[in-house]
Amino acid sequence: MEEIGIVAVGGYNEMGRNMTAVVVGDEIVILDMGIRLDRVQIHEDAEIDRMHSLELIEMGAIPDDTIMRDINGTVRAIVCTHGHLDHIGAIPKLAHRYNAPIISTPYTTALIRQQIEEEKKFKVNNPLVALKAGDSYEITDSITVEFISIPHSIIDSVIAVLHTPYGSVVYACDFKLDRAPTIGASPNFNALKKLGRKGVLAMITETTNSARSGKTPSETIAKEMLRDVLLGTEESHVGMIVTTFASHIARLNAIIEIAEEMGRVPVFMGRSMEKYLMAAHELGFINLPKNVEIYGQRKDVDKALKKIMTEGKEKYLPVVTGHQGEPGSILVRIANGETPFQVESGDRMIFSANIIPSPMTRANRYALETKLKMRGARIYDDVHVSGHAYREDHWELLRMVQPNHVIPAHGDLAMHSAYIEMAEDAGYVLGETVHLLRNGEVLFIEP
Repeated sequence: MEEIGIVAVGGYNEMGRNMTAVVVGDEIVILDMGIRLDRVQIHEDAEIDRMHSLELIEMGAIPDDTIMRDINGTVRAIVCTHGHLDHIGAIPKLAHRYNAPIISTPYTTALIRQQIEEEKKFKVNNPLVALKAGDSYEITDSITVEFISIPHSIIDSVIAVLHTPYGSVVYACDFKLDRAPTIGASPNFNALKKLGRKGVLAMITETTNSARSGKTPSETIAKEMLRDVLLGTEESHVGMIVTTFASHIARLNAIIEIAEEMGRVPVFMGRSMEKYLMAAHELGFINLPKNVEIYGQRKDVDKALKKIMTEGKEKYLPVVTGHQGEPGSILVRIANGETPFQVESGDRMIFSANIIPSPMTRANRYALETKLKMRGARIYDDVHVSGHAYREDHWELLRMVQPNHVIPAHGDLAMHSAYIEMAEDAGYVLGETVHLLRNGEVLFIEP
């Protein structure tokens, strides 16, 4: 009897550094190759491009792929589902070890290319294959990957399906069932139901918000929350700064639209803001208005902040990095009084982002908000909706796909436990059809 092996390389003990290998006979497909953001003092503007992979493995910042030496077979492809760093951030450090193409959606491919170009330590020459959602790619004679469109908090995200002679393996990391996304396609429910009807051997799924009851609100809700905070005020002349994830193109696009309604010039600041926005613009995901200003380098950012102070805060809507309180980020420098921008009593700081749940980020964010408040800022936090499925979305996907086996991934033990309880409600049995894996473990499934 042939079996399929699921290797939990990274992301099974924690949030981040996601990497899974699927073993089909003597052929292997790697799914994602990410970084763990809180293990390095890293933020969206940080540089780890000079660090060695072994150093990063030791720090727990990237997956420990040395376990792949013990797995029999040849890696035939590296497949990435979307462009977040916890899914593609380790490619510049690890991909060169595998003689295999990197397959991802067009936007994700553009971000991977940027990552590889910025890498100083290793030379990554793996071919990059851009595959659109809805399309399939033959990796070998016996393995084909299919991309199914799914919304997340970054554009051009997919669920990856590996079709093999022994059954299909569905990899759903990360997703939300948003039926009204502001950019991009809604979930392809027909494709998911079709998979369920044909039969799925195993599904590997994220568990980030599996403990949160109900359904994840749509990105349309976040846009209205932002509009309400920015436009629903009698103090329309005060300074306003928005901070959000640079990779959240739908959110940045909403800010551009609302800035136009406010009669303000949107000013995006930060290396990562420039990187993600320009890639999205070049691929036609968003149109940038003529008056938009984008500054990546620190000296240009400070020059722009000086201009805002001189010409009047009421004319501009700065959008900056730093919502997690990352050291050296623009908002932290503003809070510390290290830029020409002076926070004055009544200025609004809008956090269109959640706090990443780790002790370090919570402490950094607390310090940032306290410093801003001491300068007189008004704080609007959690003007945000998640990009991750809540419990009832997980239930819905599980019932649609109906896999024989389900493996929680992308999360810590508490997140996996919440998912397993939900799966048991759907009839799965722990250790038989729902499987708890830890980093470094291998599960073999018979068709």
